Amino acid sequence: MSDEEIDGQPRDWRRAPLGDLCEVQAGGPSVRRNDHVERGVPLVRPADLRHQRISAGSAMVHIGPDQARDMRKYRIATHDILVSRTGTVGRVALVTADESGWLYNTHLLRVRAHDPADAPYLCAFLSSRRVAEWLVRRAAGTTGMRSITLRTLLELPVALPPLDRQREIGAALKAVDEKIRAHAEIVRATAELRETLSDLLMTGRLPMSP
Repeated sequence: MSDEEIDGQPRDWRRAPLGDLCEVQAGGPSVRRNDHVERGVPLVRPADLRHQRISAGSAMVHIGPDQARDMRKYRIATHDILVSRTGTVGRVALVTADESGWLYNTHLLRVRAHDPADAPYLCAFLSSRRVAEWLVRRAAGTTGMRSITLRTLLELPVALPPLDRQREIGAALKAVDEKIRAHAEIVRATAELRETLSDLLMTGRLPMSP
């Protein structure tokens, strides 16, 4: 395994392929648009991965309970990591308790650490710029339609500091990701408020104070 592209680590760190640390599973079958329902089980797509978390916005796709029952093996659980394998290769999200039991589609890979306590560090590692570049270089296909294979992700060389250091790194970056997500939610809510206010003002339903 060639890993010279991800180097420069301290001497007390070791390196192991991701497949030694995790179970990696490909995504479920494609779901046709006419199978989408208004209320049901959420189906995570690459577009739903933002700031290392799943963004459950109004554009979230849902499928019916009967169809979801046949896709049980593609359910996600707390501490799972989702990685986009097509399009914007290498987009990453750590699954929280809020999304446990949801499904993920064919354009994602599910990474499940053998030790759930390792998940924050592995998510931080997988979302790093160096790893994203490593995956893009190994992606097949044309620009905009690139794809990584299950094998490629299994062979990804993971830099592993001592265990206590891993936990510190994972916790620190997880806290930063949560702050980013909170600020992004404030921006989203404020933008929606601005649209509503604009609509009310421009139609005269909310007159300006004299």
